[in-house]
Amino acid sequence: MPNFGPTELVIILIIVVLLFGVGRLGRLGGELGKGIREFRRGIQDDDTDESEEGEASDNSEG
Repeated sequence: MPNFGPTELVIILIIVVLLFGVGRLGRLGGELGKGIREFRRGIQDDDTDESEEGEASDNSEG
């Protein structure tokens, strides 16, 4: 696997900016961050739902 140094990363960043433009790149970054936050919330909601279901079944058995 190739190692990317600072020069290669700068070249890649310049190419991405040329392809997408600064405004669109900022929007994409914001949307990516929003998607990651929603994904984390979904995972946490699933974890809390499963723990609540387990507690409810434990309480109903008694």
